[in-house]
Order: sequence, then structure tokens, then C-alpha cells
Amino acid sequence: MDPLTILAAAAGAVAAVVAAPVAVSAIGFTAGGIAGGSIASWLMSITATANGGGVAAGSLVSLLQAIGAAGFSAAAQTVIGAIGALGGAFGWNIVL
Repeated sequence: MDPLTILAAAAGAVAAVVAAPVAVSAIGFTAGGIAGGSIASWLMSITATANGGGVAAGSLVSLLQAIGAAGFSAAAQTVIGAIGALGGAFGWNIVL
């Protein structure tokens, strides 16, 4: 593997690990709860309506809120980093 591909993979991994929690927070899943008027509040409303008024444990909304409140686990960060590394490496190779 050439050095530029390795560098692109490393950059992709770092960018993904940094960007993932920012993205979750940006759509409204925050440490203080779901932000009013956000995409998260809209998702929560849809989920609650579909489930008779509650948001089920294990649903996408509850998972994203847990991430917003506590952050990603080390295992999740590893997976996100690996996906980012693949994206960086393959993206760099496409550019070439």
C-alpha cells in the first residue's frame, strides 16, 4: 500500500471518529436531551405516534439519544474509525 493511501485512510478514520458525535448532536440528540424543533424531536414524535405514545427501548431514537447523552463506546468508535479508514483509502484511490 502506498504512503498516500495510508495517510488518506488515517485521515478518514480520524475524521469519522470526530465527525460522528458532532453529527448526532447537530441533528438534536444532545447531552441535555432532545433539542426542541430539531430533526431529533421530529423523529421522536414520529416514533412515539407509531408506538402508541411512547418511544420503545432499543429503537433508533433511543439509541441516538443514548449516544447524544453519553457518547460512543470504544467499540463503536473503533467501528466508525474502520469505516472512515476504508472510505479514506478507497476515496483516495478513486481520485488517483
